[in-house]
Parts: sequence; C-alpha cells; structure tokens
Amino acid sequence: MNPTEKVRLTAMIRRVRERGVTVLIVEHDMRLIMDCADTITVLDHGSRIAEGRPDEIRSHPKVIEAYLGKGAA
Repeated sequence: MNPTEKVRLTAMIRRVRERGVTVLIVEHDMRLIMDCADTITVLDHGSRIAEGRPDEIRSHPKVIEAYLGKGAA
C-alpha cells in the first residue's frame, strides 16, 4: 500500500472499531498496527512471544530480540 492508502485504511479501521466491532489484522507494518490496535499479539516462527498494548509491545524484550536482534535493546 502507498502512504495515502495506509492513512485511509487506518481511518476505516478506526470507524469500524468505534461501532463496537472487533477487527483482526494480520500485518507486518508495525506503524499501522501501533496506530490501530488496542491489543497486539506478536508471533515469532508461529509461537506467541508477547501480547499487550502497543506501548508494552514496543518495549517488550522478546519482541525487540526477535525482530531487531539481541544487541538492539
């Protein structure tokens, strides 16, 4: 998706959520996910390594290690 499409998609997801509908998103664009999600589940090779609010996921040691490497923290 281009940047304009991402902005529109984020707005659409928010409108749906405001109506009380649960939205499940499988996506690798973490900026989009951080902007849309109340709760994030992170998988590494098919195993759940973390679950929580965006601020918790952003600083979660296992997420940082899995996606940025051990020296990234």
